[in-house]
Amino acid sequence: MPKEQNEVRDLQEGNYVMMDDVPCKITAYSTAKPGKHGSAKARVEGRGVFDDRKRSFSQPVDQKIWVPIIERQQGQVVSVDGNDAQIMDLDTYETFTMRIPEDESMAPDDEIEYLEYEGKRKIV
Repeated sequence: MPKEQNEVRDLQEGNYVMMDDVPCKITAYSTAKPGKHGSAKARVEGRGVFDDRKRSFSQPVDQKIWVPIIERQQGQVVSVDGNDAQIMDLDTYETFTMRIPEDESMAPDDEIEYLEYEGKRKIV
């Protein structure tokens, strides 16, 4: 699995983190001061990269957590069919079909950027 372990204190807004075994992009990060009997806690809120669902967790800042390694790839639109686009990866020349995000318009020969993690892909 393409992921690594980091401490919660190393996370920042905009980074990726695993929440409920789903890669999420951090939208909010805050820490609370250590209490009388414990360590400082961090509250992390995020949105699923591929399902767009909100998630959050609260853990001690020295806790280890999984961080997904999400690949940012370049592709070119080969053809467009309704809400789907045929994309060719510019490194491997592999072609695959991806859903076009709402409010986006694409045409053949457009160059795009997409995220890939464990076989899931999303146009950014």
